[in-house]
Amino acid sequence: MTQQPETIDWGPFGRPLFEDAAAKGLSRVGVIDVGSNSVRLVVFDGAARSPAYFYNEKIMCALGAGLSQTGHLNPEGRKRAISAIRRFAALAKGMGILPLTAVATAAVREASDGQAFRDEVQRETGIKLWVIDGKEEARLSAQGVLLGWPGSYGLVCDIGGSSMELADLAEGRVGRRVTSALGPLKLREIKGGKKAVKAYVRETMERLHDDMGNTTGMRLFLVGGSWRAIARVDMERREYPLTVLHEYRMSSRQISKTAEYIRKSDLQELRSRCNISDSRMSLVPLASIVLKELMRTFKPKDVAVSSYGIREGMLFEQMPAALRDRDPLIEACRFAEAKDARMPGFGRVLYDFVKPLFPRANWQRKRIIKAACLLHDVSWRAHPDYRAEVTFDNATRANLGGLKHYERVLLGLALMNRYTNKIDKTRYASLFEMLNDDQVKEAEILGKAMRLGAMLWLTSDETPGGLKWSPKARELTLKLSEEARPLFGEVAEARFAALTNALDAQGTVVFR
Repeated sequence: MTQQPETIDWGPFGRPLFEDAAAKGLSRVGVIDVGSNSVRLVVFDGAARSPAYFYNEKIMCALGAGLSQTGHLNPEGRKRAISAIRRFAALAKGMGILPLTAVATAAVREASDGQAFRDEVQRETGIKLWVIDGKEEARLSAQGVLLGWPGSYGLVCDIGGSSMELADLAEGRVGRRVTSALGPLKLREIKGGKKAVKAYVRETMERLHDDMGNTTGMRLFLVGGSWRAIARVDMERREYPLTVLHEYRMSSRQISKTAEYIRKSDLQELRSRCNISDSRMSLVPLASIVLKELMRTFKPKDVAVSSYGIREGMLFEQMPAALRDRDPLIEACRFAEAKDARMPGFGRVLYDFVKPLFPRANWQRKRIIKAACLLHDVSWRAHPDYRAEVTFDNATRANLGGLKHYERVLLGLALMNRYTNKIDKTRYASLFEMLNDDQVKEAEILGKAMRLGAMLWLTSDETPGGLKWSPKARELTLKLSEEARPLFGEVAEARFAALTNALDAQGTVVFR
């Protein structure tokens, strides 16, 4: 018997977000996350498989401060949280995105007045707070990681103000999950000084390791504001040129150095340089103790920072399997092309045009090439003098999932070459150093090939011609249809010559 729509339990959202597996776009969805340290509103929009942040605001309320001693939510934090949620409700009403979905974690679920707080929120704002337990928090955080890294495997560690959760991932599925009281707000209330804190963290971490089973040596995904703050300090210490936190990588040695750097630094001065809030920075020294012990106990093979967590995991929860399996990078680029390109759909034609130049490309390189082709024309509204820079900024700093940092730079450099031949004297030179010589050359060739292909527009689904590349003979042949003959004028000739020069090849043009 078919269930009637009004009886279906859609969970916290109260409605289906993705009507079918062919969903392309996501209408605006607002989520409030009431944590032990912060209260945040995020409004998602954009590509269904790779939602962008239409709006993102955070208030540091410290609801969980003093909870271990009093058993109650922090009175001042409670007032601030109610005020923040009231503001978020008003914003959502103005954006036309009601109803908002709201979830609460450790502080609200553990406090004796947690239910009274939930009642007050609903009375004051009409918003129902869904309280999730520690294991569910771990599961949703791990699903948030899967939104950015489909098919991932490893260990997900989500740290909040009052708790820290672990979940393992294998073949894109969430496995064992555990929760603990290793949040820095809780650790701050331990008596006996740093020695007592370290002893408690070590004992708890060893118990978590026993509970999680065989998770030593896996990739570690870090989720949570305190981890991101430590990563930001690591970037500052290393003078890292790209300050995008998502997909930032750290080694065990780097984490140890950064923990020592934090210990020796003036926190106020460091906070200012790293643009970290005062309330967040005050928790970083304790969080760094937890992270060092996490590294010592679980011995991960590498560490990746994830900006995606519970909120993104809630979206992933509702995605049908066919949508989950899509590549978030390609979906985001397709969405951008459909929204902003002058001829949506031509990116696919352009990809087929340039593909013969990269016969040995594996699937990882092919997806970067495809992404570049889809994005090749989305910045056409920018002033011609700045179009190359705009495309580079978009690739390296935009909300694009499924991209390593060097891949962001590779994608950005290819798009920059799409619009200009002058990249030597640019303010982005320090970022180019993240690539090796072969990658720089690949970006140049891809950019010049897209620059040529862009001159040969016919329609979004009509192929103007093709390239034949013979690497051993160093011969490049451009085969054009008769319909494309009028398009091959002086500028197109010059761009073909530039491409052959980049390949160190002889060029031939054939009409058929």
